[in-house]
Amino acid sequence: MQKITLIVAHSDSLMRRRLASSLSARSEIELLAQTRDLMETYSEVEDLEPMAVLIEEKLAQKAEFEVMRALFSALDVRWLVVTDRARMTRGNASPWDQKSDLFSMESDSPPDVIAEALGSLTRTARRYVPTRAPAAPPSPVATGANGTERFILIGASTGGVDALITVLSSFPTNCPPTFIVQHTGGGFGESLTRLLDRQCAATVRPARDGDTVGPGEVVVAAGSRAHLVLTGGKPMRTALRPGAPVTGHMPSVDAMFQSAVPGAGRAVAALLTGMGRDGAEGLKALRDNGAVTFAQDEASCVVYGMPRAAALLDAADSVLPLNRIGPALLRASTKPASRTTRRAGVQ
Repeated sequence: MQKITLIVAHSDSLMRRRLASSLSARSEIELLAQTRDLMETYSEVEDLEPMAVLIEEKLAQKAEFEVMRALFSALDVRWLVVTDRARMTRGNASPWDQKSDLFSMESDSPPDVIAEALGSLTRTARRYVPTRAPAAPPSPVATGANGTERFILIGASTGGVDALITVLSSFPTNCPPTFIVQHTGGGFGESLTRLLDRQCAATVRPARDGDTVGPGEVVVAAGSRAHLVLTGGKPMRTALRPGAPVTGHMPSVDAMFQSAVPGAGRAVAALLTGMGRDGAEGLKALRDNGAVTFAQDEASCVVYGMPRAAALLDAADSVLPLNRIGPALLRASTKPASRTTRRAGVQ
């Protein structure tokens, strides 16, 4: 019988060692690593690709676990959450799914019971997952009919990791220059970027100060202490600007959207799932200046906050379910740029 390859993730060193020791003694389990926090766990999962992860409830409740869970999904890794009361959660669905299968265990659950639970989560045959998405055929999306290059802007927060994977999965290798702000915890920007690059045919990389971005490139600002802003040029150039949070966030979707208003006639923008209202005012400003704008609909949002604020401002040309936003962004990018841009700047 195939062994269950396992990583044990727990912030308490004594509990981590106890779980690791008892489970590694089981003939059906091969312990690959012990980790103490989400960053270390992410790196080990990415490198070792275990069949399952046994993870502490406190770690699974952190906002950054959204990035971790998306990696689990991409690699077909099962996960089991152990609580302080030794309750366990079957973990191959969204952490926001209230239908998750819960079952209780004693505080000192025998190793064979835990092993049986882990076995029920894993598959005997692993499906092959490529290290990055297969290249989509080139598409006439980078340049409009009048020769004016379009660019894409995307903002997201809670639930945005899965949403971004869905949107970017439809992007071809020569997609328009794309700029993303995703709210996430500090230090997880690089992990998120690697995850998106794995899942996207285009090249995804972290936003950098003074960088140029052309067709087929996607830049992501997440977990950083600076705002991503567009400074114009062909190819387009980015800047990272430190300062105070905007609309309560750093980096801020509003800061990115507002920086693109001078070139709004070339912009195609979308505001995805998230709590609060970051991005709503900026999306409105973009639309008022000639951009094509979209917002995610309530039914497909994990949290209908930011898109709702945009809808109330009449900031979106269209409100769409998540699975239609990627294709809509690309279709809009093939159209001639608007001539209603009012100011010089991003050109």
